[in-house]
Amino acid sequence: MDCRDIAHQSCSAVRCHTTGYEDIVDYIGPHWDDAKPLLAGLQACMAKTAGQPAILRAAVASFGFVFIHPMSDGNGRISRFLVNDVLRRDGAVPAPFILPISATITNSSSERVGYDRALEHFSRPLMRAYSERYHFGAPLGHADGVDSHFKFDAYDEALPVWRYPDLTFQAAYLGRVIKTTIEQEMRAEADLLRSIDRARLAVKQHLEGPNTDIDQIIRSVRENGWKVSGKLKKTFPMLEDSQLQDNIVTSVRAALEGEWD
Repeated sequence: MDCRDIAHQSCSAVRCHTTGYEDIVDYIGPHWDDAKPLLAGLQACMAKTAGQPAILRAAVASFGFVFIHPMSDGNGRISRFLVNDVLRRDGAVPAPFILPISATITNSSSERVGYDRALEHFSRPLMRAYSERYHFGAPLGHADGVDSHFKFDAYDEALPVWRYPDLTFQAAYLGRVIKTTIEQEMRAEADLLRSIDRARLAVKQHLEGPNTDIDQIIRSVRENGWKVSGKLKKTFPMLEDSQLQDNIVTSVRAALEGEWD
């Protein structure tokens, strides 16, 4: 099979990429036999640490899960969900709010690098220690129907790395991300929502309609370079009126310009 995230009965979770000449392994997770007990251990850890600082517990849940890497896809997304799940359960974030952690990570190159470093701080020592213990051989069929050509002969030896991970670096990283999310990302989101409210009110001075229609007009005008597109005119024929067009574009631009740039 092609080199990809794998989490089947045939092998451990393996994260790798293909250069065109060879498969490069970025991370090896525990053997599939150990994934379920490791997840049970993580669950027990969360139960025993109830009442401890929520950010530390969120880091343990999130990075503990992603390093066990039990899913064939979506491990990172689930791990970021676990951050909010723990913060909400621990009362650190009140309902119905969630912290847009993923947006903070993906919205800037420096934050994406920081996330990669948090992963690599754990994975690189593991890969260096066992660089001679894995290889790619002839594909073999397994009971779950997957053919795999990845071979690793140190699962038992490496098990303590996954069972007792040092997540100090990752906890410090998550604390910084949460701080950035609250102070910057959520503030920017609040500013955006206020600007959208202003734009709605301004448009309704010239054109009445439900918020869903008004929002569609606002979004289209902004994404079309502050112009009313032909498609928008077909959806809302009243926008054929040039004076109405000018009034709406001026209103939307005054409310939004700079907020979404």
